[in-house]
Amino acid sequence: MFRESNGRSLIKTLSWRFWATITTALLVYIFTKKIELALAIGGIEAFLKLILYYFHERTWNKISFGKKEIKPKVIWLTGLSGSGKSTIAEGLYKKLKSKELKVEYLDGDRVRDIFPKTGFSKEERDRHIRRIGFLASMLEKNGIIVIAAFISPYEETRQFVKDLCSNLIEVHVSTPFAECKRRDIKGLYAKAEKGEIKNFTGVDDPYEEPLNPKIRIDTTNISVEEAVEKIIPLI
Repeated sequence: MFRESNGRSLIKTLSWRFWATITTALLVYIFTKKIELALAIGGIEAFLKLILYYFHERTWNKISFGKKEIKPKVIWLTGLSGSGKSTIAEGLYKKLKSKELKVEYLDGDRVRDIFPKTGFSKEERDRHIRRIGFLASMLEKNGIIVIAAFISPYEETRQFVKDLCSNLIEVHVSTPFAECKRRDIKGLYAKAEKGEIKNFTGVDDPYEEPLNPKIRIDTTNISVEEAVEKIIPLI
């Protein structure tokens, strides 16, 4: 995702030649004990190899052999509330950033604070996910890896997002309902079961499991690091 500029090649040329010339002059002096000869040979060598090294660098910069292109992708994590989507997404984001890749992280809670407020009916959820899918596809087209963590409960809407994106990796965080409910420190599942929260996925609103995800990850018995390492090879 990076291109080496002419200026960077020039600075590398000067830096490399400085130390190489000192080494050459030192070796000549060690063998001949003549400082004038050592400086003369070092100077001539520096001039000729500065030119040679610069063109060598620029030539190799245009050769694709040995370069591994990392194409932009959309990693879409879907699953029940409390399944571990956001935690995995954050870990994956940090991992990719540490590799100096261009990456953005879209999370349901954070995005809802920015986009117009949407409800939780099927129509409103569909509209929201389509909006996110369009944003993800635009980022992808501009060379950015996108990590998106959304419940996105309906198969039809997820397919709509897949069709928008050029290269979408669907990750089903398949942690069972009972485990998600056990982790729920906010008591959302309990409130939903009492009818205090309406249209809650997994309780009074369905979650349609992905038919053919790229990978399924059950976080019941694995760490965040292990989950992230399962996804990295797909990227």
